[in-house]
Amino acid sequence: MKRIILISTALLSIVLVKAQENVNDLLAAGIADAERFTQGYIAPASEGLAFGINNGWFNNAKAPNRFNFEISLIGNIGFVKDEKKSFQINVDDYENIRFEDGSSTKTVATALGHNDPSISVIITYSDPIFGNQEKELELPTGIGSQNFNIIPTGFLQASFSPFKGTQLKGRYFPKVETSEAKVGLYGLGIQQEFTSWLPADKIFPVAISGLIAYTHLDASYDFTDAEFVDGENQRVETEVNTMLFELIVGTKLKIINFYGGLGYISGKSTTDLLGVYRVTDGTQFSEEIKDPFSFEQEVTGIRGTIGANLKLGIFGINADYTVAEFDSATLGFNLSF
Repeated sequence: MKRIILISTALLSIVLVKAQENVNDLLAAGIADAERFTQGYIAPASEGLAFGINNGWFNNAKAPNRFNFEISLIGNIGFVKDEKKSFQINVDDYENIRFEDGSSTKTVATALGHNDPSISVIITYSDPIFGNQEKELELPTGIGSQNFNIIPTGFLQASFSPFKGTQLKGRYFPKVETSEAKVGLYGLGIQQEFTSWLPADKIFPVAISGLIAYTHLDASYDFTDAEFVDGENQRVETEVNTMLFELIVGTKLKIINFYGGLGYISGKSTTDLLGVYRVTDGTQFSEEIKDPFSFEQEVTGIRGTIGANLKLGIFGINADYTVAEFDSATLGFNLSF
């Protein structure tokens, strides 16, 4: 499971390092232009993470016996759709950026895509001595250049049943660090089997449950290297907070059970570009910018899940597939006692 988290961290590192390759240089065109581009570039990756971290919250519709405790290792893979790999830039929406070839609009890579061939823009900045100056920059590409078409996530999860039909759940993974990136996650949830309240719940053929869960992810990437902008303590920080509301229906068998769920995700991601940035031409001109911008993105969507759970004594394994804005496949290993 740590390998999955490290893959996720590495993937996020690629996303953020690809962004920083030229996003900080775009500050020379002005904060507004840099923020507009960064928001379009990073938004699909943040959305993919929001959907990915909500998978694996349940592996059955029926509740375990009272005082049951379950520990699960959960791995998830989100699949990137083609429409999430690019977005359109219209130079009329930018003050100091235009395409090098004179185009008025272009479809360019998001953090999940790839510019092939590379795409260059001309940025304009005002030098207090020499007046308007121009600089050619190459737009950042995305993880598509590394042949990534998935968003992996992973969790360590535990649940406890203090009452009949009720499961209290928590998921956690400590902040994992690579040389430059950090990613951490935690969440809390409650699942209630409504059919456990029925007088004849033992003979009722199916179980019906409801789930409410909160998940939090925070990540950061430190960078200081840029062609046209230097500075100190430069970093991107992303925070994702989501709520999941799910209705779950499944069989009530002893060994193997099938389940399906219909859910709704609501959340918000916040991305901050922090640190000190000095826009300079290397000679006369220098402008210092501190903590350039912060933007938020609302994430909402409906999802449907279908899966199966095999239980052999205290051991169990489940697998399911979720159809949503980012389709995904989940595999869980469970230990119950």
